[in-house]
Amino acid sequence: MAEALVLIPGLACTSRLFEPQIEALSDGRTVLVADHMRDDSVPAIAARLLRETPERFALAGLSMGGYVAMEVMRQAPERVSRLGLLDTSARPDSVEAGQDRERLIALAEAGRLEDIHSRLWPRLVHPDNQADQVLQDISLAMLRETGPDAYIRQQRAIMARPDSRPDLPGIEIPTLVLVGEGDAITPPDIAREMAEMIEWSSLVIVPGAGHLSTLEQPERAIQALKLWLNEN
Repeated sequence: MAEALVLIPGLACTSRLFEPQIEALSDGRTVLVADHMRDDSVPAIAARLLRETPERFALAGLSMGGYVAMEVMRQAPERVSRLGLLDTSARPDSVEAGQDRERLIALAEAGRLEDIHSRLWPRLVHPDNQADQVLQDISLAMLRETGPDAYIRQQRAIMARPDSRPDLPGIEIPTLVLVGEGDAITPPDIAREMAEMIEWSSLVIVPGAGHLSTLEQPERAIQALKLWLNEN
């Protein structure tokens, strides 16, 4: 049995974000999805993950999941055998991003999840996928499953996250940095910045994908993850 793989979804996402990858990678390997809904800080989410996972594991997170993965590397780097940073950023929120999050939190407090989805959808996927109703239905279903309370906790956790860039040069395990070529939230330049700071990293830019690369181009994401998991 290969070492376990722990996946961390993004904001307002569930295990469905990784459904194609879980199916493809579960043969001979335990694949776990971290709980990122019950805590209101990135350190607390990371601590819960560490309590609920094997002693050593491969770790990959998308977007918010990447923020948590970098926190895991701060808390217990010896537990992680390889790291995947998917459609994420090591930078803290800008003032403008924080203001946008406050507006989305206000919508969640009012129970207006569909309005949140409508505002975010144009930036979540590649322009070529904007009209993909199946993708849009999955995205909205994940938001509804998350619910307003957990969504607010997640946003608060994201807003308070630290600048992880100073930690990146200290990462000395095989690291996959993957990003959709049309990611409007964490663009390829942000991924390149991370990859350049991690000596053992490989950068994969996924054509035809935006921020939800694992759902938009599942086979390309699977291929990249398999190569990463088999890297010596």
